[in-house]
Amino acid sequence: MPRKGEPHDVRMLYLIEAEQNKQRLSWPDRTRLSIPAGAEVSFQTYFNAFPAAYWRRWSQLDRVILSLDVEGEATISVYRSKHDGVRISVVNVEARDEHVEIPLELRNFEDGGWLWFDIAAETEVAITNAAWCAAQPPQAQTLPDGTQVGPFPKKVAVGIPTFNRPRDAVNALRALAEDATVLEAITDVLMPDQGTQHPADEPDFEEAERQLDGRLRIYPQGNLGGSGGYARIMYEALESTEAPYILYMDDDIAIEPDSILRAVQAARYATSPVLIGGQMLNLQDRAQLRTTGEAVDRRTFMWGAAEHAVYDHDFARYPLGYTGTDKEELDPSATTSRALHRRVDVDYNGWWMNLFPRVVAEQCGLPLPLFIKWDDTEYALRAKAAGFPTVTWPGIAIWHMAWADKDDAIDWQAYFHTRNRLIVAALYHEGHGPEAILNNMLKSTYKHLACMEYSTMAVQIEAFKDFLSGPDQLFDVLETSLPRIQEIRRNYSDAVIVGSAAELPPATGAPGVPTKKVGGRLAKVRKIPWALKALRHQLSTEDRSHWGAPQLNLTADEARWYTLARLDSATVSTAGGTGVAFRKRNKQLGGDLVDETKDLHDAIRHRWPELTRAYRAAVPELTSRTNWGKVFDEQA
Repeated sequence: MPRKGEPHDVRMLYLIEAEQNKQRLSWPDRTRLSIPAGAEVSFQTYFNAFPAAYWRRWSQLDRVILSLDVEGEATISVYRSKHDGVRISVVNVEARDEHVEIPLELRNFEDGGWLWFDIAAETEVAITNAAWCAAQPPQAQTLPDGTQVGPFPKKVAVGIPTFNRPRDAVNALRALAEDATVLEAITDVLMPDQGTQHPADEPDFEEAERQLDGRLRIYPQGNLGGSGGYARIMYEALESTEAPYILYMDDDIAIEPDSILRAVQAARYATSPVLIGGQMLNLQDRAQLRTTGEAVDRRTFMWGAAEHAVYDHDFARYPLGYTGTDKEELDPSATTSRALHRRVDVDYNGWWMNLFPRVVAEQCGLPLPLFIKWDDTEYALRAKAAGFPTVTWPGIAIWHMAWADKDDAIDWQAYFHTRNRLIVAALYHEGHGPEAILNNMLKSTYKHLACMEYSTMAVQIEAFKDFLSGPDQLFDVLETSLPRIQEIRRNYSDAVIVGSAAELPPATGAPGVPTKKVGGRLAKVRKIPWALKALRHQLSTEDRSHWGAPQLNLTADEARWYTLARLDSATVSTAGGTGVAFRKRNKQLGGDLVDETKDLHDAIRHRWPELTRAYRAAVPELTSRTNWGKVFDEQA
């Protein structure tokens, strides 16, 4: 059940009350539900329905048992869905003051579908201990080479790296101890602390530590980025614990503790070891699911939606069972929940929540020393190549800040996006060369040029140079790349954040320049004349009289190429709304950056075969436990 005090939209992730109910349902705790006489409730919800298609595809089970205790008299109605969301009635069970177990076949879920149940209370009813259960314990699993391993106990080491988020870190630690059943499964809590603001300095840290009852270990170290933090977790889990599973979680999240148990159980019952990825719910819009799965475009080596995946689904507006009105059913573009019933197969899962069987870490090694960005993707691709795929599992999730609320495509992180994308492409791209990758990057370069994002172009140039330097320096620059990139960015006005546009002269205006987003079928057609006007403006010399005052004050959403490409200056708010950057067009500077980018692209094309061989040969050394151990010893 939802936590006490959760708003209506969050409760929609757990249960849906029938509209005709005259009285509200109530729950004294998270495992007991009271239903007034005559009321109805559905558990066709994100956290309580059973993602049957995933269990059919990846698990040892051919059936599942719905188990619950009923106090009072009620009708339990079980339903399933097809891959297109069509609902099918499975069975109705009358229950009165008894324990109920309903076995349910999984054979109908090849392409997709969920199982769930509704309850209609004849008298006042209490439901307790409702669960989806297996009829038998997990059996041994088959490794890619045919070796049998396991079965493994329900135990997991949880790792949470933290960097200057002491409040978030302590909140995460306390959430781990919230549920006694979950805590019982946690053997160790491993926390690399890479910042200067420490969780131990928070007033309630000692209470959190006490609740974890000796499980918590903190590892102070320099800022080695996400890959350094997560590598430390995997290193310590292998070196100093016997946990059969290792769970990565970010520190800036809100945790649904039961997701930890669900991830462990999915991994234990898998036919062969797989990585279990948790999905991301939006921390600022908590009924919104960010994505159901992601893949890498093997031509351009860029992230994107996996086939059949859904982005930004709002369960408060479109519950799992919402299949649309008659009008919406005829409109393929309408938002319903039908697509959520299709199973989605992925390439990777973000490390906001990701579980690794110990055997995968032992066979595949530790993360690459990439600092941030692409480390999670690379590891999943490496594991997949070794026979250990990733599954992004519905109903296993945390709440995390959505990507749209960050500037990571244009700030200092753009360096790591670019360098690491090329490194991962060098490792896994199969084709005749990097042409499609570089063309895609050059397209982005021209967008940055149009948007006066010169600092982004500058740090991407550094990324190209460092990629060309080869793999031998990756450990050496792990701790120094970020300060160097931040120093470079200080030379560009678009990287300087002012507290507010009110601190600058008022905007002078830019009549005729479009600022609204264009959508719909004719969007591309409408942009053609804008593109021609933008090109004409870009070919002209900038009017530096606009450098004293911005022409427009734009939000992050308004800062599109077809707007900025027709201006000589503008303020653009940060994605989080905490300040603005005063961008100023400089044709000579932009042209020089584009020319240097093209020269480096040519060098990458010429050296691509050599670079792919070098990076691939270096993987064993870059991911070795011994070499990472040397890095951590230097941090002591």
